[in-house]
Amino acid sequence: MIAADTSSLVAYFSGHPGPDVDKVFNAVAAGDLTLPPVVLTEALSDPKAGTALETKLSQLALLEPSHGYWLRAAQNRRILHENRLKAKIADSLIAQSCIDHDVALITRDRDFRHFAKHCGLRLA
Repeated sequence: MIAADTSSLVAYFSGHPGPDVDKVFNAVAAGDLTLPPVVLTEALSDPKAGTALETKLSQLALLEPSHGYWLRAAQNRRILHENRLKAKIADSLIAQSCIDHDVALITRDRDFRHFAKHCGLRLA
């Protein structure tokens, strides 16, 4: 399994090029793509998202939170803040979903590199 961030997922469905889009394409083709729940929420919150996108995304597996998820997400966000690094709440929750399930994240958002360096997130 491999997860996609909202930035790469939107790029994929918009037909934009990029190495991240290629990875999403390959994961979809192999049936290996999964989503952190926050990514599903972000993608479908876009007013441009239609029922076709909702149907496609609802067929993907979700990385459901496990016991202690919220606490671990807060602790990792605090680690980044202590290092004077940017850590948005949504990014913290996405990263924690992937960390908890030991799933690499496909993203074009450079903010996740901090979670990789300091918190154990694997980037694809």
